[in-house]
Amino acid sequence: MKDTIFKIAGAVVISVCFGMVAFAGDMPKDIAVAEMASLFKSFDQDAARHLIAKDVVQHNQQVPNGAAPLIDLIPKLKKSGISSTTHRLIAEGNMVVAHNEYKNAQLFGGAHLAAFDVFRVEDGQVVEHWDNITAVTPPNPSGRTQFDGTTEITDLDKTEENKELVTNFVHNVLQGKAPGKITDYISSETYLQHNSGVADGLEGLNKAIKAMIEAGTPMTYSDTDMIIAEGNFVLTASEGQFMGKHSAFYDLFRVDDGKIVEHWDVIQEISEKSANDSGKF
Repeated sequence: MKDTIFKIAGAVVISVCFGMVAFAGDMPKDIAVAEMASLFKSFDQDAARHLIAKDVVQHNQQVPNGAAPLIDLIPKLKKSGISSTTHRLIAEGNMVVAHNEYKNAQLFGGAHLAAFDVFRVEDGQVVEHWDNITAVTPPNPSGRTQFDGTTEITDLDKTEENKELVTNFVHNVLQGKAPGKITDYISSETYLQHNSGVADGLEGLNKAIKAMIEAGTPMTYSDTDMIIAEGNFVLTASEGQFMGKHSAFYDLFRVDDGKIVEHWDVIQEISEKSANDSGKF
């Protein structure tokens, strides 16, 4: 198999060649990318055994805890013709976020899926995994897809500042504590939206919110369980209500010059039934 080189921000983090996994280091990003490659690119069960902790905690409600269920699934994944593309990859400490696209992914519920996968890495292995998955839908009214847009990680020195900005935005605006402060956080000049139902700009966002309220299906955020940031990118994982259902909201924000200027998201219903006892979060 021809070498596959995966680059993030110009740095080579993994090379997969002839089914063998070669690491560029033991950084959490390297481990997460290698784990995904073992499942969806090289379909290498031996590599997966090294990369996934035997007692890995699983928050995907369709997958039991432990490495065995994932490793046993690899031959079926290979046969299915599944493919994956990571469009964005950020990390804070031992937490890694991958913005992923899956094709031929019927084993995960659909032919073409958008997802955020979150990994906790310890001692060279993935020890915990969260995700939010949804079907890919048509471009938004401004022509943007769920995957296109900025990918470059910048402003590493502003990571904490940007994380605080998004944290306050979620608390005040999304959780409804002070919604009138929206322009304190979102740029009134540039706001690129990748949610299929929302157009660019504050006008597009306000129009979408008004339509949901008028339809009696407002989106409400109650709790935010994870916030992970690297430079100009911040991911939040929250729960609340959407379309009258208990739902999980994974939102990825890009911040520039102290304002949110771009947004991607994945919304998934939280099921009352689960293959594990770990909970969605």
